[in-house]
Amino acid sequence: MTEGIGVAVRQLRWEADGVVSVQLHPSAGGLLPPWSPGAHIDLVLPTGIRRQYSLCGPVGERSYYRIGVRRERASRGGSEYVHAFLRPGQRLMIAGPRNTFELRRADSYVFVAGGIGITPIIPMIRQAESWGLDWKLLYGGHTVTSMPFLDELRAHGSRVSFFPSDADGRIPLAEHFAQVRAEVKIYACGPATMLAALEDAVAHWPPGSLQLERFKPRSRPSTPDRPVEVVCAASGKTVTVSEDQSILTALEAGGVNVPSSCRSGICGACETRVLEGVPDHRDDILSETERAANDRMYVCVSRAQTPQLVLDV
Repeated sequence: MTEGIGVAVRQLRWEADGVVSVQLHPSAGGLLPPWSPGAHIDLVLPTGIRRQYSLCGPVGERSYYRIGVRRERASRGGSEYVHAFLRPGQRLMIAGPRNTFELRRADSYVFVAGGIGITPIIPMIRQAESWGLDWKLLYGGHTVTSMPFLDELRAHGSRVSFFPSDADGRIPLAEHFAQVRAEVKIYACGPATMLAALEDAVAHWPPGSLQLERFKPRSRPSTPDRPVEVVCAASGKTVTVSEDQSILTALEAGGVNVPSSCRSGICGACETRVLEGVPDHRDDILSETERAANDRMYVCVSRAQTPQLVLDV
């Protein structure tokens, strides 16, 4: 991950009720780092707040990045700052891009988006188009006026189905996914209720058919944790993680630097290679197959099933 890139706000544009898009250009000129559909960046605001936003500009575009930001009523300060104070010409820092929601080749795709969850899907659609592959989008929102990037998406005609819930109800996911199509991969981003309904709707599909990106981590039952010893192979240190600490916090306290951002298991910044031991995966990134490999973990939330882990840090 690239850290500390200076950017300048070039343009802000209203995309829907409560949603603005922001164009970020490199403040020093030149090109921004390459990225692929599904990638996101960390936006570091002058207040010190750091938030993740999906890139939603043209695929391969490096002269600028585009993000979409919805103003959240219960904002912790990130979206509120963007909407209330961000202005063209303002300089910021970003980190990334980073991709834990990468689009992989398939025969065809069904994309499912809810509200601002459309942002990582837009570049995926463009990529599928460039590959000449078949695709369909099911796009839901509270109202038509709250759904961003409608004009861009309407240009695709019948491939896009819109479901404003105040007029048409929610996306009929069970109906759309009743018939299994093994050649189809499903990519989805949106609110937790939509993703949970989608998981139920495709439970009879082959494993690996569905790829999700979440806004927030899933709630999990609270279980007592036990201390674990972490051997840091690269730095030569050994750190004991107490039952009330995360591995990330303990590593930081022991002087071992691990990149981090969300600290909730959804952004991927703290991915760490596992050399020995068995992780207790608690992230919302890895698939079941990837978890079974036990060769990497996200130390901000995950712990250990064994008394000791050896990590490549």
